[in-house]
Amino acid sequence: MKALIYDKNSNPKIALKEKTKPEIISDTDAIIKVTLSSICTSDLHIIDGFVPNAKNNIVLGHEFVGIIEKTGKNVKNFKKGDRVSVNCETFCKDCFFCKNGFINNCINGGWNLGCTIDGCQAEYVRVPWADNVLTKINDNITDKNALFVGDILSSGYFGAKMCEIEPNDTVAIIGSGPVGMCAMISAKILKAKTIIAIDINQNRLNIAKKQNLADFYLNPNDCNIENEIKKITKYGIDKVIEAAGGNNTFEMAWKIARPNGIIGIVAMYEKNQILPLPIMYGKNLTFKTGGVDAIYCRELMDLISKNKINTDFLITHSFKFKNIIEAYSFFKSNKDDCLKVMIEY
Repeated sequence: MKALIYDKNSNPKIALKEKTKPEIISDTDAIIKVTLSSICTSDLHIIDGFVPNAKNNIVLGHEFVGIIEKTGKNVKNFKKGDRVSVNCETFCKDCFFCKNGFINNCINGGWNLGCTIDGCQAEYVRVPWADNVLTKINDNITDKNALFVGDILSSGYFGAKMCEIEPNDTVAIIGSGPVGMCAMISAKILKAKTIIAIDINQNRLNIAKKQNLADFYLNPNDCNIENEIKKITKYGIDKVIEAAGGNNTFEMAWKIARPNGIIGIVAMYEKNQILPLPIMYGKNLTFKTGGVDAIYCRELMDLISKNKINTDFLITHSFKFKNIIEAYSFFKSNKDDCLKVMIEY
């Protein structure tokens, strides 16, 4: 089969190569024939050397849907031919962290696919703990509708849940990229009273506005964010979701939060961030951080089925799998205001 291989010692670091089709290793495995995948910023972080845990010579990718080709004998909830969305995290359900819903830190799993074991940017992929990791796609949902359930939609929903959003809350989302927009969708699902989108990319703000994802759309290049926030809410933001990971967005998050507010950080930073405790003293902020515990996939799939969530608009470009190298270059360059690329198999 064809597979996209990462090799840190090569130039370029990714190549489409022939690789042996995966087989069942454990009785809880499933082999998935990939139908659609996408490129995640985390994939770029691996290529750029910002993910120390990433193994060399792995198949990249962790955001995908497909059809079950084969299951191990202990897989009880799925069968050959089922269409499934795949969680970006593999997890055992038995360890301390899994039992408490912290699947990102599963001692037997976590973010493995496309990082420490072969991922989805191949014609076939082996998925461990299939009963835990797979979500059946409802009959009235297309593969495209379900593409982001296991990763960026889960990340946005995780950020919103992490912030404990309540109906009277004013919520600010820093970063109107795909995860940020999913966080806006999720904040609305959780009945936030007011949603504020913040981004330096005006086109992304315009897309969020066209989709009616927020109530206010603020560009730090055009206004003083702290002053604008004071016009909207007297005491500051109740809940802040930081989904940008920029050089100054962490600072922005704690500055716009009201005293006793909650800041949920789902962004992945490339540099260390400063926590200036003397300046913050007395503000009594609560910080919560990702990576995502993607435990709401079934709930999200059902919300899509009920037409309460639609993330199709995030797919701005598509490529055939044979052109995935071109897709990576395009995605990284952010040409034509690309949000997400869809890879068709």
